[in-house]
Amino acid sequence: MIRFFLFFICFGTLLFAVEETSSSLTKQRIEVMELKKELNNFYKEKETEYQQRKKELENILSQIEKEKKAIQKLHDENLQTLKDIKLEVESKTAKIYNSMKPKNAADIFNQMIGEGKIEDVFDIMIKLKENNVTQILKFLSVSNASMITEKLKNFNADNEKKE
Repeated sequence: MIRFFLFFICFGTLLFAVEETSSSLTKQRIEVMELKKELNNFYKEKETEYQQRKKELENILSQIEKEKKAIQKLHDENLQTLKDIKLEVESKTAKIYNSMKPKNAADIFNQMIGEGKIEDVFDIMIKLKENNVTQILKFLSVSNASMITEKLKNFNADNEKKE
């Protein structure tokens, strides 16, 4: 009987311990499930925030691209306007120098070259009639005439390469 009594006490203690362990595991499982739900909710919130911010950034980026294209278009239009103005000025300047006496034009060109404006003189010279260029070169100083001649030679060589 003592055996039975000891067996009953040991078996009862064991059952109580197993039951306590089982309920402890159940509590932990419930806590883990709740934690998992919280983490899933947190993840969903952050994913939603991320998608919203991503959409906002994409909208901002598309707006920047539109503005960039508008600025580029305006820039191109301004460049074309400047080219048109420059061509008009050069055309009028060429008309003026074509109608001038070669000696007077050469005096002006000598002065401009002396001021370091050889590129301006060259730009005007290539717009003039060939006969006028020849006449003006006669009246330029030797050094200035040689510089202009060299530039004309290089200009013609470059044009031949392009063709």
